[in-house]
Amino acid sequence: MKEKRVIPASELIINEDGSIFHLHLRPEQISDIVILVGDPGRVELVASYFEEKECEVASREFKTITGSYKGRRMTVLSTGIGTDNIDIVVTELDALANIDFATRTVNDNFKQLTLVRLGTSGALQEDIKVGERVFSRTSVGFDGLLNYYANRDKVCDLAIEKAFVEHTGWNPQLTAPYFVNADASLFELFKDVTREGITIAAPGFYAPQGRWVRLQPQDLHLNEKIEAFRFGERRITNFEMESSALAGLAALMGHKAATVCTIIAQRIAKDACTDYKPFVREMIEDALNKLATI
Repeated sequence: MKEKRVIPASELIINEDGSIFHLHLRPEQISDIVILVGDPGRVELVASYFEEKECEVASREFKTITGSYKGRRMTVLSTGIGTDNIDIVVTELDALANIDFATRTVNDNFKQLTLVRLGTSGALQEDIKVGERVFSRTSVGFDGLLNYYANRDKVCDLAIEKAFVEHTGWNPQLTAPYFVNADASLFELFKDVTREGITIAAPGFYAPQGRWVRLQPQDLHLNEKIEAFRFGERRITNFEMESSALAGLAALMGHKAATVCTIIAQRIAKDACTDYKPFVREMIEDALNKLATI
């Protein structure tokens, strides 16, 4: 039998109370269904639907509540903004599910998590209206995070990557984009309450998404190229900042993951909605009802 790798303390930091470093959670405090939101304030909104709450933990931007909805145990956790935070959240959730903290070795039995991000987003196609919901059937990483991990090509769609790089004349000074599909079963679960899309996760809110405030974007026409890109009948639908890392890391680790976003800005019409809470509440209600059935 192959000897198990013992994960050093510097690689997996466990706090004195037995919780994992950033999230401050112990293994028994998470469910196998985890709803991810960016805003810590939105955790309370999601958890307000729970019939009961088991625990509530807060550390930095990471706030977690575990409870039950319609008899189904669930966890809601805030990630903050950006794929770097998703790297922390997904890695630490996987460790909570699949690492023995006493021996610092991988458990013999794999525990699969279902990770669903509920976010907000800006539309990149004229027919997608504010208030609609997009299911990121494919997520595009402009962030480069997945490129740091071995075997990234095994979970990426290399054909669409190549077509996109050629179409946009991708600047080699930028990180190589990657395309990862969401879990197919979650797409089937949500397809009647969302529209399918290809979502770009950008490593910033301004120039990486084509915004020009005082600093000019490197490629003034990149958004136009993105809007015009087609791969068969598929097109890129929206911008956000987390979906690619979630889809990519989950795929590498063997978890189910998906991102659903409410559209709160129309980038083509140059319009935005700041009073989008009713749309987000509807998205949360639909997601909870769907996840309670699995």
